[in-house]
Amino acid sequence: MPFTLTPQAFVAKWRKVTLKESAATKEHFLDLCGLVGHPTPAAADAEGTHFTFEYGAAKLGGGQGFADVFKRGFFGWEYKGKHANLDKAYLQLLQYRAALHNPPLLVVSDIETIVIHPNFVNRANTPTTLTLDDLLTPAGLERLRAIFYHPALFETAETPEMVTQRVAAEFARLADVLAADGHEPLAIAHFLIRLLFCLFAEDVGLLPEGLFARLVMRTQSQPAAFAGQLSQLFAAMASGGWFGTEQIPHFDGGLFDNAAVLPLSAAGLDVLARVVGADWSVIDATIFGTLFERGLDPAKRSQLGAHYTSREDILLIVEPVLMAPLRRRWATVQEQAQGLAGQRDQAKGPKRSGLHKKLQDLLVDFASELARVSVLDPAAGSGNFLYLALLSLLDLWKEVYDRMLALGLTAVSPLEGIAPSPGQLYGIEVNEYAHELAQATIWIGYIQWLRANGFGAPPEPILKPIQTVRRMDAILAYDAAGRPVEPAWPPADVIIGNPPFLGGKRLRSELGDVYVNKLFDLYGGRVPREADLVCYWFEKARAQIEEGGQSGRVFWRPRRFEAAPIAKCWSGSKLGRYFLGAV
Repeated sequence: MPFTLTPQAFVAKWRKVTLKESAATKEHFLDLCGLVGHPTPAAADAEGTHFTFEYGAAKLGGGQGFADVFKRGFFGWEYKGKHANLDKAYLQLLQYRAALHNPPLLVVSDIETIVIHPNFVNRANTPTTLTLDDLLTPAGLERLRAIFYHPALFETAETPEMVTQRVAAEFARLADVLAADGHEPLAIAHFLIRLLFCLFAEDVGLLPEGLFARLVMRTQSQPAAFAGQLSQLFAAMASGGWFGTEQIPHFDGGLFDNAAVLPLSAAGLDVLARVVGADWSVIDATIFGTLFERGLDPAKRSQLGAHYTSREDILLIVEPVLMAPLRRRWATVQEQAQGLAGQRDQAKGPKRSGLHKKLQDLLVDFASELARVSVLDPAAGSGNFLYLALLSLLDLWKEVYDRMLALGLTAVSPLEGIAPSPGQLYGIEVNEYAHELAQATIWIGYIQWLRANGFGAPPEPILKPIQTVRRMDAILAYDAAGRPVEPAWPPADVIIGNPPFLGGKRLRSELGDVYVNKLFDLYGGRVPREADLVCYWFEKARAQIEEGGQSGRVFWRPRRFEAAPIAKCWSGSKLGRYFLGAV
């Protein structure tokens, strides 16, 4: 197809158009085809199977929807009227994504702006925005043509893991700057977790677009102005309100419970300026907490370049212990649902209605079961095991949700109905840095999942305190009289985690004589004195099961990677089976 419009003619025409969405969008897209020399949908695909307007797509929320434009293997495209909220258009496309065969690009436009959201697997899919003015430049036209001809141009080499490593390293430098200015380590950690959540919230649309980045860049040479403005922003996030001309949602959740800030020097603002351009929406929640904990905790700074537990390693525990029994149950439920659906579809009248209700109840009951499973990590660290447990439950819940839609049943979003949520996660962690990061990790991962699956954001307050993640010692506590006692663990269906692996000969040098003597006395006759520290977690889990607690499945990986022999962990009991993950 020849070029039928010059960039100047296209921009002049569409800059002055004030037509409503329904009257403007098809002509706008046809003009785009002319601008880049691409055949129009009808010319390229007379049958409308691979490049067409109004492509039918099942919605995640139920019913049939239509993507405004679809080109198989290239893009799904959704229009809104001028100055409309394009985040909502993107969420709409996310609902169609599976029905559109997961195209490499998801494109939204309000006529004046085109936003390209890459949809590549395991890539930092940073959006690209093209304005009308951009289309007057060679670079802007190249990006526009790439949508139609070369979508791989928008694929970056950077993975979420790489982004997370890079910004965690910068935050470690920022922690050093604040420490050099004389601030206390815990105050530094709390402040920096607030900053990183602001960066994340901005890039997922929970804060107004570019708000935090503009604040940093405009006050970079004025530390006092930055501190004053940031305090006002924190105050707005604490309860919801106004920051200048922008309305800020209610966040709080304990993270934004006041307006306190630490003053950043010019050196600190220089570091912050380097990270505002990163796409914080793609940070990898699996490793996020661990990397930031190492950067914020002075005692762990030497571990910055050390190996961390990968997603694959964590799933080796989460899958067999938490998910495998649920998947077996889901297979049975699906078989029952298929039989009921067949009976329903052949029935009529009241009998059909009764079978339809029975089918609905069957799948709702299983979805409710997923929302009731309680998961405990008594060595929670910065929350990566709990996060992946929640993610796995949500992914299985999504299978139930999709199955309900396919069977013509009523399904509601996880924000409106019964679905897995952070509230069913239980954690114990003694380290104050890790404890606070665990809550941020879980909420960031949960918000990422909702967004990636087209369900939007949690209702306000966006952050709720996760009271079930406690800061305490998991194996030694004291009663009111100061006597050593075993701390109570919350009852849970499943215990997973990554307890510290510390050889018996190193206990005293690492933990001190007083602590170790009390530990030996408390667990005397149950855990041999030469046993590894990890065995105390195993023993408490074993005792909890034996005493009739809810916990039915236990699986751990010691926090260091040298495999401890089972006989060394515990001999002459059932504990070896728990170590292997058997029930």
